Amino acid sequence: MTLTKSKYYFEALDYFPFNLSECMDALNYALSYEPEDADSLCLMGRVYSEELKDYETAKKYFDEAMQNNIANINTPKYYIECLLNNEDYKEAEKLIEFALKLIGIDKSEILNCLSLLQERNFEYKQALGTLKEAKKFAYNRAALEILEDREKLVKGKITRNRTIKKTE
Repeated sequence: MTLTKSKYYFEALDYFPFNLSECMDALNYALSYEPEDADSLCLMGRVYSEELKDYETAKKYFDEAMQNNIANINTPKYYIECLLNNEDYKEAEKLIEFALKLIGIDKSEILNCLSLLQERNFEYKQALGTLKEAKKFAYNRAALEILEDREKLVKGKITRNRTIKKTE
């Protein structure tokens, strides 16, 4: 990581997501200095995924980031979220399995992604079990609160489904 590339990457990170124009300028500079930088490619993927909702372009950036640095622990979470939003569930499942094996990755975030996948497949009980497992790896209050909120949401869906089935 060169000093110049780092400067532009951190500028882009600072601008994201509030000033996309400046973010993109800084990212393009960072990538011009080091076109294979996984962190810059990941951030570019996030711009396309989270802000522009262009999941196919985002997937290309995330894929390139993964190819250039398979051990980068920043990329999988955002790539998984992109895949889930694009309804690429099989790919997301494979990436989740891989990500859980990475040393240093936040397992609570990846398990939360797995619970989202399970919820989208209407596997609510499995999603609750995954959230319970994710709580074991939540090492700060904010992460734990996110997981608890998700757990309430999934429990609400289970209750709602039971009520709908009983009325039918």
